[in-house]
Amino acid sequence: MTDTMQHTAETTVLDRVADRLFIGGEWVEAEGGKTLAVSDPSTGETIKEIADASPADGIRALDAAVAAQDAWAATAPRERGELLRRAFDLLQERKEDFALLMTLEMGKPLAEARGEVAYGGEFLRWFSEEAVRISGRYGLNPEGTGRMIVSQRPVGPSFFITPWNFPLAMATRKIAPALAAGCTVVIKPPALTPLTTIAFVQLLEEVGLPKGVVNVVPTSTSSKVSAPIIADPRLRKLSFTGSTEVGRTLMQQAAQGILRTSMELGGNAPFVIFEDADLDKAVDGAMIAKFRNIGQACTAANRFIVHESVADEFAKRVADRVKAMKVGRGTDDGVNIGPLIDEKAVDSTDELVQDAVSKGATVLTGGTRIDGDGTFYAPTVLAGVAAGSRLLSEEIFGPVLGITTFSDEDEAVRLANGTEYGLVSYVFTQDLARGHRLIERMATGMMGLNTGLVSNAAAPFGGVKQSGIGREGGLEGIHEYLDTKYTLIPVS
Repeated sequence: MTDTMQHTAETTVLDRVADRLFIGGEWVEAEGGKTLAVSDPSTGETIKEIADASPADGIRALDAAVAAQDAWAATAPRERGELLRRAFDLLQERKEDFALLMTLEMGKPLAEARGEVAYGGEFLRWFSEEAVRISGRYGLNPEGTGRMIVSQRPVGPSFFITPWNFPLAMATRKIAPALAAGCTVVIKPPALTPLTTIAFVQLLEEVGLPKGVVNVVPTSTSSKVSAPIIADPRLRKLSFTGSTEVGRTLMQQAAQGILRTSMELGGNAPFVIFEDADLDKAVDGAMIAKFRNIGQACTAANRFIVHESVADEFAKRVADRVKAMKVGRGTDDGVNIGPLIDEKAVDSTDELVQDAVSKGATVLTGGTRIDGDGTFYAPTVLAGVAAGSRLLSEEIFGPVLGITTFSDEDEAVRLANGTEYGLVSYVFTQDLARGHRLIERMATGMMGLNTGLVSNAAAPFGGVKQSGIGREGGLEGIHEYLDTKYTLIPVS
């Protein structure tokens, strides 16, 4: 594709995205006409200006969700499911447009953006099928004195706060189960990457979304808009994906209204390689678990804990692979590593690398920011990361692979579990018995055994400890949006 053709394609996709708030089925200006600028992190240039919601706009959005709640809850499950299925089908038709839009506002390589469209779409398909499987039970109580009916009903109006790193999948992962369960929604997309969410809601409107069922309020003042929505007694559910620090604050706010909450928070994933591991598979898994999404994922492998007998060989192989990676704008052919989301992310990544080096780590490749337009950091491999390095205790959120070693299984488990986080772990071993032991011993909500990618719409996604509460996806995902009701009918 020529530069002119590429520019035309980008302009066309951006022009199609609404630049307003979506409240009560209408695209409206923000209070006072305020706008926020969305930038391309590969260039630093503004690519679109959109409405910037105020706290009053947020409450208007909640008003619309509350007004639509009863009618949407009463809508037949089949009808709710069919709307999601139509959305899935239309998303597949427009997958190239959505992939390009994500790459423009977030920076990930186009091939990975296509992968996110496929992944995000699966939540629509999965929950379109789950909508008609909401069930209860009926039976005689043990005493024989009454009939028990256990039923499920929608929680009610829900508020979603989504992150910038997976702008489509995080929206569909929350919106799809809510709509399937019969809940209405207010969603606040991230100020850094709001365009994909807006485009997705335009798609929902196109396939027949009733007015007020989903409302969108992008804003540059997240806490000011979120706080009054969370404090409103009409809200019944809060779902957030982001940092543990912010999640802790939101949970405190949600406690005032005893809200149902789902929190998918920070991660510090261990990637453990035993002496009997298939190193080819381990290296392949490492490249996925570490460098997917430029390392900007809560599921990204953060600590590579490698048996001392294979550490040098693993380090050499993975460093050779990383040296061959192409860095550049996500729309360019063959790019593996795009920009980090902003300059703050580059600074944070570099601080962690320099701290590890100051404590004795060896840079095998990378280890520096890349000068020029955009916010790029060289994909990096560090060997000999010492205990006490910040790299081992803080979430990296960048393309940095740090290796430390262990001598036996107990030490590996101690190192892997030695963190306040517990989202996901990765284990590579060909010993079946050991693999089964580690399923029990690893203190994480998810685990990849001989694989570097665990996410799937049919599986429950979530963590333990300070990585969050609740689950998204899978059979469990829809129950986050349902209340259980018990009714007793006396036997006459």
